[in-house]
Amino acid sequence: MIKFFEKAPYSPVEYCYDVEEILFKCKSKFQEIMVVKNPYFGKMLILDEVVQLTERDEFFYHEMLVHIAMFAHPNPRKVVVIGGGDGGALREVLKHRTVEKVYFVEIDEEVINISKRFLPTVACSIDDPRVEIKIMDGAEFIIKRNHSDIDVVIIDSTDIIGFARTLFTSDFFNSVKKCLTNNGMFVTHTESLHFHKDMVIEIQETLKSVFQIVDLYTAPIATYPGNWWAFAIASNSLSPREVRHNFDIKTKYYDKEIHLQSFMTPSLYEKLLHKKLEW
Repeated sequence: MIKFFEKAPYSPVEYCYDVEEILFKCKSKFQEIMVVKNPYFGKMLILDEVVQLTERDEFFYHEMLVHIAMFAHPNPRKVVVIGGGDGGALREVLKHRTVEKVYFVEIDEEVINISKRFLPTVACSIDDPRVEIKIMDGAEFIIKRNHSDIDVVIIDSTDIIGFARTLFTSDFFNSVKKCLTNNGMFVTHTESLHFHKDMVIEIQETLKSVFQIVDLYTAPIATYPGNWWAFAIASNSLSPREVRHNFDIKTKYYDKEIHLQSFMTPSLYEKLLHKKLEW
């Protein structure tokens, strides 16, 4: 059995995975794409030698990325998912029966095609008729929108380096704000609280310069560096801490209690932003 070693970006750790089989490997226009099989995690999607998801635990990330914003919004009808070519975030969005339209914006079409071929339980909703696929840069898509009709914008990007960096600037956040409805929500992952604390703080501060309400919640992700993953969420009118509708969806991890408990406590949040937390 061969080994795959992942040097996590900007992290003081290296992960080692047993590989039973390399199912696919190619170089797209943007990145190296690989799908391998691990005896514990099942199939794993790896981009530029960084693990993006595993079959065994992807639901923790995808459910928490999507459902906090979707349940905090009173009636999410139009949604934008940027990145997430594997389709996991899209799958979770479409569990909400209010959704009428999803713009699925992915810069690398190969990720979509490979995920549909090798990760069908993750990519199962990509061909849903409510989905409009846009193969383009996510920042460009948002900037070009000229009216405020989007209820939720979800960023499911690779690590905040390289071509994904354009999705984490004040210019981009201002463009998101312009395309959102009055009750619109924006959410993105912001890396690890253990290893990328400065980056987490920077994104919170940048969002606060644009949106009226900005918050931070976390989730345990075993295969992401630091394992304590942070998410930034923003709105101009609604607190994301409130669950605003009661219909049930099928999830493995997320529920209404998790929704409320996932947010950082106010005192810890203030310590974080004032850089009084040392680790």
